[in-house]
Amino acid sequence: MRQIVSFARPASAPFALAAALALAIGPAMASEPDSALASAMKRDLGLSEQQLGQYLKVERLTAQQERIAAQAQGRGFAGSWIERSPSGDFRWVVATTSASGRAVAGAETRQVRHSLDALGNAKARLDDVLAQGGRAPTGVYGWYVDVKTNSVTVNVAPGADEAAVDFVARSGADASTLRFQTMADAPRPLATLQGGSEYLSTTTSGSYYCSVGFSVTRNGAKGFATAGHCGDAGDGAAVLVRRSLSRIGTFQASSFPNNDMAWVQVDAAHTLLPSVSGYGAGDVAVRGSLEAPVGAAVCRSGRTTGWKCGVIEAKNVSVSYGADGTVNGTTQVKVCAEGGDSGGSFITSAGQGQGVLSGGNYSCKGKQAKLATSYFQPLNPLLQAYGLTLSTTP
Repeated sequence: MRQIVSFARPASAPFALAAALALAIGPAMASEPDSALASAMKRDLGLSEQQLGQYLKVERLTAQQERIAAQAQGRGFAGSWIERSPSGDFRWVVATTSASGRAVAGAETRQVRHSLDALGNAKARLDDVLAQGGRAPTGVYGWYVDVKTNSVTVNVAPGADEAAVDFVARSGADASTLRFQTMADAPRPLATLQGGSEYLSTTTSGSYYCSVGFSVTRNGAKGFATAGHCGDAGDGAAVLVRRSLSRIGTFQASSFPNNDMAWVQVDAAHTLLPSVSGYGAGDVAVRGSLEAPVGAAVCRSGRTTGWKCGVIEAKNVSVSYGADGTVNGTTQVKVCAEGGDSGGSFITSAGQGQGVLSGGNYSCKGKQAKLATSYFQPLNPLLQAYGLTLSTTP
């Protein structure tokens, strides 16, 4: 499967450890969000100006202290996340299996049953079914460690519970760690299979819409990161000029399924900016790729639906696209997307690139948008896999 690549415009002791970490990431997290991103967060997440400010404080605290919190809880650590209360306020939660878990400054500590290691081991059993040549059964859409419910959650189609139970039983995963969650519509790789407009991957069988993820360089060559299902290595990349395809580059490497990553080298005549398009609301500068926690707000940019924001629900999610295969290691976000948005950027309020859109299960039209779940391929593993350097704004 291919995706469209939006090249247009061109696409746009503990105290000592805490202090060292704060110095390392402080500048990246301390800046106020771009106005376009802040407006989109308030719109899509239902935040007032005061709530946005309070959220940003919690986000910064979490970024600075998350590693320290994990070390403090030791083997009992069960994950952490940003949580919104019914009143609209935000708090940072640290989970532990210990009844006498160590308090973490600025966090609410909660005792739970399973450690993060135990949940990870249970998920690994499900992953092993695929690693050994098996497939996710029809109606099983994916699985992930959900730190907020202290479980391994399996997303299941209505009426597919029996298939999901059999799948779990074959894996040998600890049943006490598992929960089933009904997902009304199946995830799918988001590519619009039609010709015309912006940026397309080109093959002998046709041209396919997708979106640019992030500007990158490799050994002096420039290009962009995108999703693997947008194109295979050797496929072309083009933009439409007066209804004719104009070549801009070539897919250098691509992987799909298992993961969903690719990079396109762009010809020297073209320009790539270290920013993400806000689609009329101002571009967002890319400052780095510091990974955001569960519960963090992220905004995505894509050629079909533009600028949308949501919340990270889970990490290391295995998502099944049916006959197209399963993608592992994705991040699950409560946000809508549509065909052609694939490969597009996910970025935080601080300008930290998070990943490129892989797929989702609902459109952004009407009431469906509130039901939507999307998945992105994390950016840092993509950069590492292909030896890429993220282009950032000084």
